[in-house]
Amino acid sequence: MLNQFGAGGFTDAFDRPGAAEAVVAQSGQLEALVALERIGSRRSFTRDEEIYAEGDPSDCWYQVISGTVRICKLWADGRRHIAEFCFGGDCFGLDNARERIYSAEAVGDAVVMRYPRRATERLIDENPRLVRHVCDMTLRDLAHAQTRMLLLGRMNAAERVVSFLLEMFERRDAVRALDLPMSRSDIADYLGLTIETVCRVLSALKRDGMIAIPNAHRIELRDRTALEAIGET
Repeated sequence: MLNQFGAGGFTDAFDRPGAAEAVVAQSGQLEALVALERIGSRRSFTRDEEIYAEGDPSDCWYQVISGTVRICKLWADGRRHIAEFCFGGDCFGLDNARERIYSAEAVGDAVVMRYPRRATERLIDENPRLVRHVCDMTLRDLAHAQTRMLLLGRMNAAERVVSFLLEMFERRDAVRALDLPMSRSDIADYLGLTIETVCRVLSALKRDGMIAIPNAHRIELRDRTALEAIGET
């Protein structure tokens, strides 16, 4: 759990110049994260199981330990919009509203930590070091939201699919190959496209030798430079 928050790496800390002061600061952060872990509870979910529903009280937030979670909204006409995919270490449910605006579902089997909102607020009041941690999470979510605004507002179908693939490779720390846990339907609802368009673009990228698709969930990069050229147009 603590590694999910980036609190590891203390074993050889004093071997580095000026490390003593850094260890003191990191130790304070470690204590804060340990305190945060004490108020959390571990929950497991199976494929497509709902973690919370739209309209539920916004009385807690979560962090993904393993698996993938999708944040989505179902419109009155039956269309689904996926706002975000959350992977190991990502946090979600940090809503400022009293009720959930979106729902959260497990893409496949997933394990998450659940943190009560009021207990978190009390902990922040008692331990200001957590403020930086929560601020960092909020800024990261804001950066993702800004990227998605550009993706949906200014890019054509091919640019959206390519940008999505590059985003997934970056977020999953993958270099040559990546297993995507989500379905083509999930990708389409994330990109604001139809499933037919997503499949057509992926087939074109494969035909042009930019990617390989050994199976429905695996993507292999063959020409990253060409993909980046498409994503930046």
